[in-house]
Amino acid sequence: QVQLAESGGGLVQAGGSLRLSCAASGIIFGINDMGWYRQAPGKQRELVATSTSFGSTNYADSVKGRFTISRDNAKNMVYLQMNSLEPEDTAVYICNAGVRRSSWSQFVDRYWGQGTQVTVSS
Repeated sequence: QVQLAESGGGLVQAGGSLRLSCAASGIIFGINDMGWYRQAPGKQRELVATSTSFGSTNYADSVKGRFTISRDNAKNMVYLQMNSLEPEDTAVYICNAGVRRSSWSQFVDRYWGQGTQVTVSS
């Protein structure tokens, strides 16, 4: 079993910053990609940022220049530094990881965290 545990959410004023953390634990051979999604009331879940094991990153257009994703592969952790937060960033932020469970399998299983609430006040 693999678990993803998020932390770092909270309430912040517009223009402020938050740093989200996500730790993967369990039987893990390797993690191909880790990232963050978010879901706001009345909206579909959307990808915020992802990071591969090779260091490449991908960001939603709405957060480019404001958010930075990073990884600590030795700790199986991924972070999301969120700067210049806007009320529109208010959402539940959910950690996601593509995990290889064993050395003899090429398949990747996808896991999701429970989410952490980020609220940005105007």
